[in-house]
Amino acid sequence: MPSLILEGGTLRPIFSAGVMDALLDHEVMFPYCIGVSAGISNGFSYISKQNRRNLDILEKYRHDKRYIGVHNFLRSRSLFGLDFIFREIPNTLLPFNTETFNTYPGQLIVGVTNAHSGTPEYMNGLDIDEHWTMLRATCALPLFFPAIEINGTKYYDGGLSDPIPIRKAITDGNNKHLIVLTQPKGYVKPLSKENAMVGKLLKRKYPNLEEILLTRHDKYNETVAFCEQLEKDGQAIIFRPKQSLNSFEKDIHVLRNTYQHGYDMAINHMNDIHKLFL
Repeated sequence: MPSLILEGGTLRPIFSAGVMDALLDHEVMFPYCIGVSAGISNGFSYISKQNRRNLDILEKYRHDKRYIGVHNFLRSRSLFGLDFIFREIPNTLLPFNTETFNTYPGQLIVGVTNAHSGTPEYMNGLDIDEHWTMLRATCALPLFFPAIEINGTKYYDGGLSDPIPIRKAITDGNNKHLIVLTQPKGYVKPLSKENAMVGKLLKRKYPNLEEILLTRHDKYNETVAFCEQLEKDGQAIIFRPKQSLNSFEKDIHVLRNTYQHGYDMAINHMNDIHKLFL
């Protein structure tokens, strides 16, 4: 069974949105989809078969202060307007097609990070609630988001503990993979001063997160190398942009071009994608 793996990266997964829209245009539905953060959030529109929805959201609301703006900290302790993104947009402004979503016959897995243990957990995306709590959790990057509570447990961004959940896909029985990354080939994640600072800030409340944040770059780089070996062995196809995109890119033209880049890449390799199903 083939899997679709989606990396996060705030606005960088607009590249992945282009890839998934190309899949929709060619009626290619993966029976297993897993990802973290904005990657899997975009993946929900793929499962609901809503072509261009992810691009439409950024084109219409990237510069809307209700979407991203410091005033949102007053309401939701987040740079992002959580209720605007996870209530007004899907319910009113660009309605999410729940009916089609609920007919998806495959597996949809959302990766999150347990704030207390620092370990990754994987939730059934088809069990999403009306508040989109699971997606709020997988996007909850410390400092930009508060920890999100689910069933009495606090969670942060799934990308902290398992940035590219390929090994979970393999454990679940998938033997071929389309892996959509959001950084260009050759990118090596460094240990950032921000991660070290956040680790210290959260250490008292969530002591196990500090080590996760301090080693996050090693986990990421090792996982990319593992994915590249799978590709060499003929078990995976990796799509990634040729150029890096700013995680908080403001230029709509750049965002649109990045989307188109992902779309064109998938179209040009559609025959290879079909072979994953053989």
